[in-house]
Amino acid sequence: MENVTQIHHTTTEELTEIFACLLDQRINDLKKSFTPKEPDEYLTGKELEEILKISSVSRWSWGRKGILNPKKIGNRTYYLRSEIKELLVKSNK
Repeated sequence: MENVTQIHHTTTEELTEIFACLLDQRINDLKKSFTPKEPDEYLTGKELEEILKISSVSRWSWGRKGILNPKKIGNRTYYLRSEIKELLVKSNK
């Protein structure tokens, strides 16, 4: 048998307000745990140097040591912004 809940002495407006509050609370809970997915953004070597405030020699050296993970497309080199963010977060721990 199904559970039946009867509401007495409650107006439609009060019931609507209760549902609106519950819905707002659920939405706020979802907002706290929601992290939007950022599209992959590729940085050029110059852009990376400006962001990290490093020289091209450091960028090249860090690539050789495996600190940076360059992506090669033809004769051009790019770096994923998300990987750079991860690298910065790991280095601050």
